Amino acid sequence: MSEIVTAAMMVIGDEILSGRTKDKNIGHLADVMTAIGIDLKEVRIVPDEEDEIVAAVNALRTKYTYVFTTGGIGPTHDDITADSIAKAFGVPCDYDAKAYKMLEESYAARGLEYTEARKRMARMPVGADHIDNPVSLAPGFRIGNVHVMAGVPAIFQAMLDNVVPTLHGGAVMLSETVHCPYGEGTIGTQLGEIQKANPDTIIGSYPKYLDGKFWTELVVRSRSAESLAKAKGEVEAMLAAIATPA
Repeated sequence: MSEIVTAAMMVIGDEILSGRTKDKNIGHLADVMTAIGIDLKEVRIVPDEEDEIVAAVNALRTKYTYVFTTGGIGPTHDDITADSIAKAFGVPCDYDAKAYKMLEESYAARGLEYTEARKRMARMPVGADHIDNPVSLAPGFRIGNVHVMAGVPAIFQAMLDNVVPTLHGGAVMLSETVHCPYGEGTIGTQLGEIQKANPDTIIGSYPKYLDGKFWTELVVRSRSAESLAKAKGEVEAMLAAIATPA
């Protein structure tokens, strides 16, 4: 079986924690990672504080195969992600010559002043590689296993599209959904026994409530089609036994 590849996400920004901005990137990253066989194992939301960013990225990059960050690479004073990532890796943060020239030419072509604020978007840790930004040009960057991208959803998604071909995916997680007309209290004990008997699967139980009745959506996941089929069959047999008791 292919190796298990893992990822973590770090969402950076006071505006997320205050509720002023609603995150739209976590779900998108989770969908993309699942599709290419990478397990998104953890998401952290951190404020625009250098020590918090440094501590989080150092914890995550040693624990997971890949780390993805969003936010904090714009032109304003509180966009401190590039400096913080550089500090985490122990390298300087400076203007990247390629990014600087690219942005300079873009603003000149549009008749706009290349202000000090705009120049900030060309700064990145020394030794980092560009992540192309086809939407607004200012690049993200990759250093080590950390991919640093914009927080604006359209830009993040475009950057991620450029990152995906560079990633090493693992075995894709397969899943099957089983409708259960009973509440969790009815099936909990038996479902736990099935999970113990099928350690190569993950069985999720998601309670629902509709029209005055409780029911449950059961999702069986596994990287093995054989294991998935076996566990799903046992779940379906359990439900049939409840429906037609001896």
